[in-house]
Amino acid sequence: MGDTNSPDTSAPAETPSDAELSSGSESRRNALVSVLTGFLSFVIVAIPSFLAGAFYLDPILRRKKSGGAAGGGALDGFIKLDATTDSLPDDGTPVAVTVKSTLDDAWNRFKDVPVGSVWLRKQPDGSVIAFNSICPHLGCSVNYRRSDDDFFCPCHTSSFDLDGTKTNEVPPRNMDELEIITATDGEPGKDGKELWLKFQNFRGATEQKIPV
Repeated sequence: MGDTNSPDTSAPAETPSDAELSSGSESRRNALVSVLTGFLSFVIVAIPSFLAGAFYLDPILRRKKSGGAAGGGALDGFIKLDATTDSLPDDGTPVAVTVKSTLDDAWNRFKDVPVGSVWLRKQPDGSVIAFNSICPHLGCSVNYRRSDDDFFCPCHTSSFDLDGTKTNEVPPRNMDELEIITATDGEPGKDGKELWLKFQNFRGATEQKIPV
């Protein structure tokens, strides 16, 4: 039988030295510092970037929420004119009206900026028709010629009757009719006195009515 009292000759278990423990702790601290530094760097960059983006987008978002140049809801995209049904002659004589709108330029808002002009006519049934005053030929302004009771462009002699139909071969198409509705206190209705216009310009020198 072997000697059970013989001394244990196996190697003792190794334990980490103080230097190794210190090195491991230092590595963990360095890793934690790196993570915190990266997070703080992200926050420092992200917050100003977010604020700058919000500041930049604010006028765009405000413009989208505004519901058009002047109207909202059913009048979205329509502009209230400085004219009423009562201000138009009952005999159908055309009246020139300047179209004014609210324009947003980056962070500035400008009200009552002239953006064009239209010819308005009251029909025998009391309804109103509107024509863009720009000649569809080459972009000059169309005038009302009282002597001939028609529309006439002095640049290249385009002429149109009072319903906007061309009366010679100079212009490629009729005058550009625009959508117009009547309203009362901003609520559309056929008995309203206010005039609301959806203003557009169109490409010249084409037979087609192409918005620009």
